[in-house]
Amino acid sequence: MEAPKSGTEAMDEHKLAEMGYRQDLQRDWSMLHNFGVSFSIISVITGLTTLFQYGLNTGGPAVMSVGWIVVSFFTMFVGLGMAEIVSAIPTSGGPYFWAAILAPKNIAPFASWVTGWFNLLGQVAVTTGITFGLANLISTTATIGTNYEPTAGKTLGIYAAVLFSHGVINSFGVRTLRYLNNTSIILHSVGISCFCIAVLAKAPTHQSAKFVFSTFNDGTGADGPGWSVRASPAYVAAIGVLMSQYTITGFDASAHLSEETRNASWSAPLGVLMSIGVSALFGFFVILSLLFSIQDFDTTVGSDYEQPVVQILIDIFGESGAIVLMTLIMVCVYHCGLFSMTSNSRMMFGFSRDGGLPHFFDKVDARHRAPIRAIWLAATLSFLLAIPSLGSTVAFSAATSIATIGLYISYGLPILIGLIWPRNFKKGPFNLTYASRWIALVAVLWICFITIVFCLPTANPVDSQTLNYTPVAVGIVALWTFGSWFLWASRWFTGPVRQIQAEQLGIDLEDPAAMEKVEMQEKLAGDVTNPKTQ
Repeated sequence: MEAPKSGTEAMDEHKLAEMGYRQDLQRDWSMLHNFGVSFSIISVITGLTTLFQYGLNTGGPAVMSVGWIVVSFFTMFVGLGMAEIVSAIPTSGGPYFWAAILAPKNIAPFASWVTGWFNLLGQVAVTTGITFGLANLISTTATIGTNYEPTAGKTLGIYAAVLFSHGVINSFGVRTLRYLNNTSIILHSVGISCFCIAVLAKAPTHQSAKFVFSTFNDGTGADGPGWSVRASPAYVAAIGVLMSQYTITGFDASAHLSEETRNASWSAPLGVLMSIGVSALFGFFVILSLLFSIQDFDTTVGSDYEQPVVQILIDIFGESGAIVLMTLIMVCVYHCGLFSMTSNSRMMFGFSRDGGLPHFFDKVDARHRAPIRAIWLAATLSFLLAIPSLGSTVAFSAATSIATIGLYISYGLPILIGLIWPRNFKKGPFNLTYASRWIALVAVLWICFITIVFCLPTANPVDSQTLNYTPVAVGIVALWTFGSWFLWASRWFTGPVRQIQAEQLGIDLEDPAAMEKVEMQEKLAGDVTNPKTQ
């Protein structure tokens, strides 16, 4: 016998029913848990550690420190725009659902289709970037004091094993993840704070503030001059902010988990904003602690370990101490990858439920109340995206660029649609009032800037080994998205499916032709693009 629902839980389910969905997933997350998932996926220690080498070579300490401040500032505008939308539309589909609700009815399915596929690309790529970064850290740490020699094949094998473990844990459902989420919050706050304090306290010498905030380094030239000579220092600085922008991604997890969060109209937007703000502060602390504690810049950049954070820790704590602290970092990165797959699978579950992916993937396991098929789809696609690492020296930075561009395009499209057609935007309890449109404009312009910058070459000269294949991957997804829409998807994809009304009419949700026929005959109650008008 089911326990009686609380007032908040009943309101959440009513809100979900207004948007046409039944409560399939278990609503068991608090606002703190919702924040914790996004905070764990942003995981400043993950992005900064795995891309620290990239940062030192692409602009150096000045771009890393000042760039972090600039990126955090503009990312908060994106977060504010998203928070306002998720407060009004708290569903697991996130950006693609928002795009359909906010767009005019005649283009809502197209807006939803494009946003959904870019969000899927970003979700898969960010899971790849996080977990592949962990595999690299494991390989590097294994070389400390041993004869182990990492290879691309071994690293890919480690990556596959970690992905498999993430899939298994996610399959056990919400309750297991909730307890691990509590552990992750402690690790990423208390654990990383202790890490930074220990590094600063133990370092034999410290760099000056001038070194940290004004030292520019261009290591983008493989065999000669870098991009600061071939282009300009500004070019290097622009592509150098990838480290910061990639790190502060994944906060849409608060939206994807809104159907599992209590009082979602408030908890989800606060989860988005808190995860960005807290991560910005913690990330700046991590960057400063590592940069101030560099003992020899040239040795750190040219480390035999090919991982400057490992070199910094060895210089300060010795090999044994470095292994201990790297283990702490790797445990944090593991949690980050775990919850990235959680968010990834929820997006795929929602997109499948609405017809963007085959309905095979929208099934929820009755026992664990988790979308197990979507979880393993996320794991499989993430593995496939990492295969180019076997033949590319810049595969990891390319994966991070793909993740950043895919996610931020999907964040920006609903914000842009709300900016262009404000009448369709019926605000929720989190309301930016008169500042809403100005904030949206700044967010969209910033996203346009980083989308262009992160498609540019990062190493000079450009050859088969150093090619930034980000524009190739993004181009393939764009070609698939637009091509599939005009060739066949436009004939049956109607955007978010109003599940409850469809079932009441006896419609087979897995039959696109049946859904198309009903939409054309306007038998579905209400307007799918604006349920609040019903």
